[in-house]
Amino acid sequence: MSSSWDLAAAHPVPAGLARPGLPGGLHGPPRLDLTVLWSAVSGGPAGASPDGPRGSLSPDEAARLQALITLAQRGDPEAFGQLYERYVEVVYRYIFVRVGQVHTAQDLTSDTFVKALRNIGTFTWQGKDIAAWFVTIARNVVNDHTKSAKFRMEVTTADMLDADQQVDAPEGEVLDRIRDERLLEAVKALKPEQAECVVLRFIDGLSIAETAVVLGKKENAVKQLQLRAVRSLQRALEGETL
Repeated sequence: MSSSWDLAAAHPVPAGLARPGLPGGLHGPPRLDLTVLWSAVSGGPAGASPDGPRGSLSPDEAARLQALITLAQRGDPEAFGQLYERYVEVVYRYIFVRVGQVHTAQDLTSDTFVKALRNIGTFTWQGKDIAAWFVTIARNVVNDHTKSAKFRMEVTTADMLDADQQVDAPEGEVLDRIRDERLLEAVKALKPEQAECVVLRFIDGLSIAETAVVLGKKENAVKQLQLRAVRSLQRALEGETL
């Protein structure tokens, strides 16, 4: 990515953040993959799920990530640009689910990375992915925007699934879409803390440890919160063809 950073500007952001053709489709609603969430709701022990799609960092990945963070902390714009490329999708997806508007989500994503850039020096490497740090900043940015720390899913289910999906899709895809809409409505009906846990774990793909950092909870507390959320979804969807 060719990034342009002006640390003296009021809002230094990656070049092209507000333009079409951005990483992860930031010009429109993100496409949400509900496969992992459906797996947790319909199969296996309640609350069971993979520990984030990224999994644990390999030694090589950890070394590369640490090097990028170190360079970014020393003021290397290209290094921070690579961190942006790596985490912009997860940040944008989390924000969009909360605010429900593309332009607002774009602006708040920009604000998130502005704050991250200005505060990268405060990050302490502990051998773990930095995703939770970025999402925590995004969470605070959204809370400031909404003037409330209460988690709400403002996005419509149609936008969450795929705004570009064709109306004349095959019957199987239409039925899947209806099923997914029902699942998302059930998530939106959860208690705010449970809904946020579900979004972080099953839609954004954060690990238990990362989710604990974002929510400011112990890992065991997150596991219990996830368990209660999944059981609530199972009750809400009882009788549905999963």
